[in-house]
Amino acid sequence: MSEHPKADILTPLILRIAVAWRGLFAVLAAAVAITAWVGGLPEAPTWQKVLLSLFLSIAALLSAFSAQQLAVRNHRGRIISLALDYLAFVASTVMVLNVGEVFIGIDALGETFGRGLPYLGIVIVGYFLSSLDEYSNRKRTSEQSLKQVGRWVMIFGFILFLWQVDTVSGVLYFLGKLAQPAGLVSVAGMVIFGAALWGMGRQPTAVALRAKTSHEQILNGWLFLSPNLLGFLIFFAGPLLLSFYFSFTDSDAFNTPNWIGFANYAKILNIRFATLTSPTQLARDVVDIKIYDEVGRLVIGNWGILFAAADKFFWLALRNTLTFALFAVPLSVLPALVLSNVLNSKLTGMKFFRAVYFMPSIAAVVGISLVWQWLYNATIGYINYFITLGIEFWNNLFNLAVVDPKIQWVSDEKTALFAVILIAAWQTMGFNTVLFLAGLQNIPGELYEAATVDGAGAWDKFWGITLPMLAPTTFYVVTTTTIQAMQVFEQVFILMNPPEGPNNSTITMVLYLYRSGFQNFKQGYASAIAWVLFIVIFGLTLIQFQRQRQSSIYES
Repeated sequence: MSEHPKADILTPLILRIAVAWRGLFAVLAAAVAITAWVGGLPEAPTWQKVLLSLFLSIAALLSAFSAQQLAVRNHRGRIISLALDYLAFVASTVMVLNVGEVFIGIDALGETFGRGLPYLGIVIVGYFLSSLDEYSNRKRTSEQSLKQVGRWVMIFGFILFLWQVDTVSGVLYFLGKLAQPAGLVSVAGMVIFGAALWGMGRQPTAVALRAKTSHEQILNGWLFLSPNLLGFLIFFAGPLLLSFYFSFTDSDAFNTPNWIGFANYAKILNIRFATLTSPTQLARDVVDIKIYDEVGRLVIGNWGILFAAADKFFWLALRNTLTFALFAVPLSVLPALVLSNVLNSKLTGMKFFRAVYFMPSIAAVVGISLVWQWLYNATIGYINYFITLGIEFWNNLFNLAVVDPKIQWVSDEKTALFAVILIAAWQTMGFNTVLFLAGLQNIPGELYEAATVDGAGAWDKFWGITLPMLAPTTFYVVTTTTIQAMQVFEQVFILMNPPEGPNNSTITMVLYLYRSGFQNFKQGYASAIAWVLFIVIFGLTLIQFQRQRQSSIYES
């Protein structure tokens, strides 16, 4: 403490101000929370009022508790105070950027950025001039002058760049926006909460509150974690909870949503099975077609079973999605397992082939889908072209009369979904191959050497060593590939026209969710579909976890 004589005088004052500030913050937060709860925000939706009141009430309670802890010089009060002030400072900064229309200004900068690129070249030239002294054998005075010249060239080029992209006008526009009441309040918030952070973050303040080294390490850890954590809470967890609320409303993205309870889920799960007296019996004879639509029928001899639903498109989408996963997962996992064993060998050029097989996994889905759309073209596509060549070759060789099928890959309901499956399997196989390859390289070589001594062949080694040792990797690959397959969207949306495909043969769960929420503006219903999809994926993942656990118990 003796090394900071000024801090010793300043610290007690900062602590008194901090206690008063935390008490004032608690009162203000509680007042705004009560105002929002009793209807002080008439234009805001109910859910926004509830959330605002809840968050502010929690903040008020924490701030009051922090004031009490700071008054008794407890470090717990400092932790809470830093957390509250940090969150408020981030919120004030976002408000400043929003009020100042910085994000719009970035778009405007993108339009004028090209004019300033030549002047950035001057900055680069100045940088190289300033770095030449490291390779120069001249006297020190010459080196210093060369470095100074390079610095002035860099500054001059950067000033010209700012002038060319019209930065001055942008800064003046930003300051003009901040001069408005909302901007002044936001700037004031940044200053106040920033000063509070500085006061509580000082080392003398921490010493006065009996902070330990472990406390400071924890604070630093949370500080480094906070950008990712805040991003997760704001852009993932927050929308996730909000969609759960919307799933119980009739939200249409325009009007105030009304609470309708489980109506959306009831419509999704409202299904009916009816017995058909003949395979051709009409659906209206056995179900009320004002409520139910036919999804499909199972014909058994001279009778059958009709499956009808209030929302047949949901069940068609679920059927297509499960079918897609049933075929796409094995087609992207089994070849990857075989290919990884080949690439794990010591043959020449294996590194090249590893990169080649991995490239589809990092390529843009849009570009891949457009290329495959061209390949699938029934008239000029290469797939049908090679099929035609093959049929002609065998017909001429063996004097056959096989007819060219001229497959309509994306316009025939029998092949449309299979065409999407091929794309997804081809694109995912390379990534799965890399995962399997990493697992193979972690298998101890002594196991294979011992098996060779015992007379085991290649096939015995694969079944007795490779597959059991790859069980954790296989579990991870199958689980992630299944989750990815259940969320298929991009390939279908780009490849098919319309995306639903012929006779709804390629409509998937995510595609139907997108159509309901962003085309038909039934966001409440789309949220319910999303949560049903989550339950389905969670159930499938849980089954895989259970099977993995049972397999581990059996092996042990």
